Amino acid sequence: MSLSDTIPALLVLADGTAYRGWSFGATGTTIGEVVFNTGMTGYQEVLTDPSYCGQIVVFTYPELGNTGVNPEDEESARPQVRGAIARNICQRPSNWRSTQSLPDYLKQHQVPGIYGIDTRALTRKIRMFGAMNGGISTSILDEAELLEQVQAAPNMQGLNLVREVTTPTVYEWSEPTIPVWEFNANTSENSGESFTVVALDFGVKRNILRRLASYGCQVIVVPAHTPPEEIIKYNPDGIFLSNGPGDPAAVTEGIATAKALLGAEKPIFGICMGHQILGHALGAETFKLKFGHRGLNQPAGLQQRVEITSQNHSFAIDPDSLPEAVVEISHLNLNDRTVAGVRHKSLPVFSVQYHPEASPGPHDADYLFEEFVKAMRAARQLAATGVK
Repeated sequence: MSLSDTIPALLVLADGTAYRGWSFGATGTTIGEVVFNTGMTGYQEVLTDPSYCGQIVVFTYPELGNTGVNPEDEESARPQVRGAIARNICQRPSNWRSTQSLPDYLKQHQVPGIYGIDTRALTRKIRMFGAMNGGISTSILDEAELLEQVQAAPNMQGLNLVREVTTPTVYEWSEPTIPVWEFNANTSENSGESFTVVALDFGVKRNILRRLASYGCQVIVVPAHTPPEEIIKYNPDGIFLSNGPGDPAAVTEGIATAKALLGAEKPIFGICMGHQILGHALGAETFKLKFGHRGLNQPAGLQQRVEITSQNHSFAIDPDSLPEAVVEISHLNLNDRTVAGVRHKSLPVFSVQYHPEASPGPHDADYLFEEFVKAMRAARQLAATGVK
């Protein structure tokens, strides 16, 4: 793209800080919470992750779009972010899997972006003062005018964004991780053993569903507002609580459903938002982190085991609110000691704050899907003996 073809763009934060750069993707104006992701790869998975609904993502890695985009790497049907911020943008990708450039992809889906700004300075600003609302515009280049719109937007705390990303209808998922990408020889997709899992969709990623399928699960994905009675009618071997966007405390229907499902005493596995929803169902509270955890190298662990994990969240469970008689902390984020995993003391129920499907990211935590399957297998064998 020649300089004569570039379109000026403006980024304004809620505190009045302004950055001027150039447009990529769609033109127009977008407003959302500005957060940063420290991953060096996986930008397409980030952009299409429903957990980013309502947010404008700053990519700290300075080069974006070099490998283009392709349909196989989408985590949902379209980009979920409100906008994207980058240092440099590649207009002509070079990768054998690429079917489209990143700017053209975002333009197709009406997602604005801004590049050519100092993303290091912006990231340090967010780390120092916390995530805050911001706006990107190619049509409003007056800082005061854009700031007025940014300051009028609702804050992330208290927002229920799950209704914007959950599936409108029930569907089944049986597609595993394709063989060329399979990294774990212990998956049981071909063992003949099959488990029915109902996944409550708060904004689920496709690769989570693929990992469940790779371990022998037939997944029934249901909308987030599905009543617990309807879920139990499927007679599932286990229940999965998915990732998703927004403030978990605002997802009151999901919390009530998870609380009711605990009474069924079936194996339950939660990831990210599902972890927070489960925490609320168990009687805990959540709080908003200063700038959240978003990246591919977050250390998590407890008792002599460390996992390098992929994370993407703004909220965390308050450890002091956890009922000690019922639940124990299984993992901590080893950077800031926030709760990264919990486990019920008497029921086959557990959850983690991070993303064990690791798309993108390391595979250290893939064993958690196997643990879920083991819990379902044990529950099935217990039911077969008639022991309550």
